[in-house]
Amino acid sequence: MSALIAGHLRRRSRGVAVLSGRSAILWCRGRKLWHRLRVSAGLELGRATGRDAPVVTPPRRWNTMQALPIIDLDGLSGGGAALDRIAGEIGAACRSIGFFYVRGHGVPERLIAAVFEQAAAFFALPVEQKAVIDMGLVGDNRGYVAMRGEALDPSRPPDLKEGFNLGFDPPDRPARNAFPDLPGFRGTMLAYFAEAQALGLRLHRAIARDLGIAEDFFEPLFDRPMSTLRLLHYPPQPPAAEAGQIGAGEHTDYGNLTLLMTDAVGGLEVRTRAGKWLAAPPIPGAYVVNIGDCLMRWTNDVYVSTPHRVVNRTGRERYSVPFFLDPNPDAPVAAIPSCVPVGAAPKYPPITARAHLTEKLDASYAHRRTRS
Repeated sequence: MSALIAGHLRRRSRGVAVLSGRSAILWCRGRKLWHRLRVSAGLELGRATGRDAPVVTPPRRWNTMQALPIIDLDGLSGGGAALDRIAGEIGAACRSIGFFYVRGHGVPERLIAAVFEQAAAFFALPVEQKAVIDMGLVGDNRGYVAMRGEALDPSRPPDLKEGFNLGFDPPDRPARNAFPDLPGFRGTMLAYFAEAQALGLRLHRAIARDLGIAEDFFEPLFDRPMSTLRLLHYPPQPPAAEAGQIGAGEHTDYGNLTLLMTDAVGGLEVRTRAGKWLAAPPIPGAYVVNIGDCLMRWTNDVYVSTPHRVVNRTGRERYSVPFFLDPNPDAPVAAIPSCVPVGAAPKYPPITARAHLTEKLDASYAHRRTRS
């Protein structure tokens, strides 16, 4: 760790307890814990790119209890009591707030750090270079999304962020993704995409167990997925921002699950059922997982897709890497029978996953709205 970063941490760091149920994590000045934070947040982003790395430090206000459960996935790939425990904890979170942290997920820390390194390198490119692979040119929800090119809350000004999207390339339709000319970028992103997709499917196994259906129910519906890996860069909230303009407007996610890995700069907020905004601070090495609209529809509202937003008040650059797990385009999204009370009708008519996702995307992106 450089003397600059070490000195900054000495000035800023405080011991902070993040508690949830039986789980507790203490962030303190301990060298090993700060190293974990540094690696998972991608603090060494400049080493391979030749650019200065962003100085990532903990948010100043992590001194309040947060209510998102922390679930250890150790034993998820097995069965028996471990799977029952994990399925029960995930099911309880999905029915209550729709958000939870997961540890013990098995995605390599080195790969996560490399993704953040490549993200910083990409967003540091001149706008003209990024615009060559603009989503409006590439199509299919892939490529670069310019600053203010997305409005997750259509009632507010466009979001203060820029992004990059890539999706699944089936063998019979390769090369739909567009990549920047950066060494190692393509390989890193495709490797991470595969890891995140595999983790998402393991989580679906636990979800199926919780819902009382066959554990492999979702597997054939995700062999040609519409899943999307996004790299996001949020600048600090400027004083001159338009009224109501924030990093990501209040929204729910569109698919089944979102797996979010973020740096140590806070900003994610979750709206409780009581209408209060709850901070969801990053936990080193842990994913934030949340339910999307598609899975809520599939479960007939048994699981909840919860509104959330991003407000970067830290004065620092923020990087995050969400992975959106969406089913195959032709997957029939119809209420799971165990989620419909006896004698009642499903709340939603059947729909294909593609029709569901298209409807959501058309409302969010400027280039899709102006096209129609």
